[in-house]
Amino acid sequence: MCRELARRGERVAIYTTNFDGSGSLNVPLFRPVPDQSGTEITYFPVFPHSNYAVSLPLAAALRRDIPAYHLVHIHSLYRFSTVAAAHYSQAHGVPYIMLPHGTLDPFIFRRHALRKRLYESVFDRRYLEQAAAVHFTAEDELELAKTTGFNLNGAVVPLGVTIEKVDREEAGKEFYSRWPETRGKRVILFLGRVTFKKGLDILARAFGTIRRRRDDVHLFIAGPDDEGYGRQVRKWLREEGALGCTTFGGMLLGREKTAAFAASDLFVLPSYSENFGIAVVEAMANGLPVVISNRVNIWREIARARAGIVINCDRAELERALLELLEHATPRQDMGRAGRRLAREVFSWRAAGERMIELYRDILKARGGAAADGGRGLSL
Repeated sequence: MCRELARRGERVAIYTTNFDGSGSLNVPLFRPVPDQSGTEITYFPVFPHSNYAVSLPLAAALRRDIPAYHLVHIHSLYRFSTVAAAHYSQAHGVPYIMLPHGTLDPFIFRRHALRKRLYESVFDRRYLEQAAAVHFTAEDELELAKTTGFNLNGAVVPLGVTIEKVDREEAGKEFYSRWPETRGKRVILFLGRVTFKKGLDILARAFGTIRRRRDDVHLFIAGPDDEGYGRQVRKWLREEGALGCTTFGGMLLGREKTAAFAASDLFVLPSYSENFGIAVVEAMANGLPVVISNRVNIWREIARARAGIVINCDRAELERALLELLEHATPRQDMGRAGRRLAREVFSWRAAGERMIELYRDILKARGGAAADGGRGLSL
């Protein structure tokens, strides 16, 4: 998003930390690192090392620098950086936007509910309700957030993907060379974190049934397994007799991810909760039909465009949807073309960037501030 805003002439800076899961990013600290688009990224150290990511140097920099910006865009809740950015934005009278990244979905919101309620009573409720806008990436995400009891000024701006032209045949060859067990198979692609909310329990059981009906299918699960949840998924697949025709590819980036899309026949994401689903949009941009649950918050757009099949979080429904696309080439191809159109017209960064700038302009005009054209924004 920042690169797209910079391309449109906005001045954008990113302030973040070097926190990287169990380790730390090997990046310069305290000084701006220019991105290829012109956006500057400044990293600050975290101490102590924990998911809350406390960074006193980041807070000091925000206290010093926020007055120089017209607007602040804060990413995520329940983090030290969220509190620091919102606090100093309020202190300096700079409007700010908060992006909750799905944490206000009731399915996620109920997890660790007591701890969250205590935290909100001190920090996040006040900052959320006083934000110039709370940025949701889909209409369903906004509607679900309303059930949590917050009084929010919600605004919907989708995320986007970069639409690239890909030589599918060449990329597919690279994939088959890396994972030869997939050659000559109908590949069902799951791409996302290997975690409880992604509906992998449903997928493992459904794939077992499909595998017993067809011997030409292969399930490819791509994504990080930071929680060790993959052990449980393998157990389910083993019980279904389908582990031998499943590949766990780990985290795929760049050319490897492009190759996975090129070699696959369809994409599946039966999530119990998904505030947006960037991997779904990437799949559509690469011409794949998608099978998703109606808990993926862009499901209405996909259903309207006929770019895939939308199901409940139900094993039998998933089995039927996957078999329909595996057995009939025409709907598979039609949905793939419709998905590419949807990605290009609604979920490209160009489309998302235009809507984001409109939101920035509306906020600044309401505050009587400078126009967003040529303005300066801070993203955290």
